[in-house]
Amino acid sequence: MTYCVGLKINEGLVFMSDTLTNAGVDNINRNRKMENWSVRNYRSIVLLTSGNLATSQAAISTINEQIHQSELEDKNILKAPSMFKVAKIVGKILREITSEYTIEGQKSDNQYHSTFILGGQIKGSEPKLFLIYPEGNFIEASDDQPFFQIGETKYGKPIIVRAYDKGLSFGEAIKLLLVSFDSTIKANVSVGLPIDLCTLKGSSFKISNQVRIDQDNKYFKNISENWGSSLKKAIKSLPTFQEDNCS
Repeated sequence: MTYCVGLKINEGLVFMSDTLTNAGVDNINRNRKMENWSVRNYRSIVLLTSGNLATSQAAISTINEQIHQSELEDKNILKAPSMFKVAKIVGKILREITSEYTIEGQKSDNQYHSTFILGGQIKGSEPKLFLIYPEGNFIEASDDQPFFQIGETKYGKPIIVRAYDKGLSFGEAIKLLLVSFDSTIKANVSVGLPIDLCTLKGSSFKISNQVRIDQDNKYFKNISENWGSSLKKAIKSLPTFQEDNCS
């Protein structure tokens, strides 16, 4: 399983992904699920992947091949005129690879499917964030849906929903996502450290805060311990249940 999040705030975009891959209890590995591409002072693009590892890696390899082999805008994400067009290119690649791997007649939730979060900015436009489905279609983040999650989403989503604000700074947004990841890791053994992180500040066209957070990271340990103790204190501060409270 996987847990990845792309979050849009006023300052730009925040991306976070775990690295645990699992094909059974006796086949646990770690693989990077975050890729990025940049053209200095012009564009930056980040991709998070979830699902079948072979499909995800094949899609990334195809993206890289098309960057180096094609000058055509309809295939090269570094030549595309908009992030919408980039999403169409990546969606088409994902759809074609999934179709190639899929046994005819399988259901839409077959084992070869992957789901992507794509975000970035091209000079002349605002940062954009997309969720790309296994079929290659996609949706864009909005004020009503300012973040996307893929993989094991249910444990970390309530935290983001309750605490998200578009006015968060990068530091505050990263802290929020780390709490979300900590809760997910504690609840599901198929999601785990290290965590990859990066941010994209609006109009900078530069990927920053590229950090890998492992089990020895002091800041993450501090976040995890303080969140746990703060949660216990909050529970104790709530009114204790009495039968007449519900009458």
